[in-house]
Amino acid sequence: MTPWSAVVAVAILSFALKAAGPTALGERELPPRARAVVALMAPALLAGLVVVDVAGDGWRTVDPALLAALTAVPLLRWCRLPMPAVLVGAAVLAAVVRRLTA
Repeated sequence: MTPWSAVVAVAILSFALKAAGPTALGERELPPRARAVVALMAPALLAGLVVVDVAGDGWRTVDPALLAALTAVPLLRWCRLPMPAVLVGAAVLAAVVRRLTA
C-alpha cells in the first residue's frame, strides 16, 4: 500500500465515521453525559499528543527547557496574566533553562 492510498483510505474512513453519528441519531440529541464525554475528548487527546511529543522516543529525550516552559504556562495563566505575557514568560524561561543546561 502506497502512502497516498493509505491517506485516501483514512480520509474515507474518517468521513464514514463522521457521517455515521448523524445517520444513527437522526434528529435526537445526545444525553447530557454523552455530550460531556465528547466535549472532554479533544482536550484529552491534545494533552496526550503533547506528552508524547515532549517525552520523545521512549521517554529518553526529554528536553528540560521545553518541560519548564510547559510547566510555566498553566502557572502563569493561573496568575491571570494575558496570553501574550504568558507566551513571552514561557519563552524566556525556556531560554534561561537552555542557557543553564548547555
